Amino acid sequence: MTPQPATTYPAELLDYITLSNRRQLRIRPLRRCEEGPIRDLFAHLSPAARYQRFFSPMPTLPDHLVRQLACVDYQRQLALVAEYGADGVVETIALGSFGAIDDGTVEVALVVRDEWQRQHVGTAIAERIMQAAEARGFHRFVANVLNENTAIRRLLKHVGEIVSGKISGGVSELMFVPRTSR
Repeated sequence: MTPQPATTYPAELLDYITLSNRRQLRIRPLRRCEEGPIRDLFAHLSPAARYQRFFSPMPTLPDHLVRQLACVDYQRQLALVAEYGADGVVETIALGSFGAIDDGTVEVALVVRDEWQRQHVGTAIAERIMQAAEARGFHRFVANVLNENTAIRRLLKHVGEIVSGKISGGVSELMFVPRTSR
């Protein structure tokens, strides 16, 4: 039986983390069809980060892709953003999302702004997006990654156990399950 879409904003997923440099980030679910944080994040990604996440050097994120990422239902599709606020300005620094492939498997994706990488922001988002997916009945995860993206491969090994993979055209499709010691 397919789970029914949730109807309310999952406020329980709101969280705060403190980085080793003492900066505090807010991690929260996107609101249904909230495009602003996605557009803000994309505008601050380097061409290399855009290519690593979207497999294309696209200078702007197409509207249909923004809508696909933003129009979540909180059950079969969910996105979390990490935000940093200073001097009254809130910046989106990371986005993690999942979308259901079937009743037990979701595809996950993640991107972190270049200047925030290597500070465990990606790990924090990945762990939370996986926990949210598991709470909704999904226990298998798929990530499509460029073969040369060693950073995301390290992150995946930290949060999950890869159970299978296939390579096509320079992209690896990795299926994994959560590490039991999270």
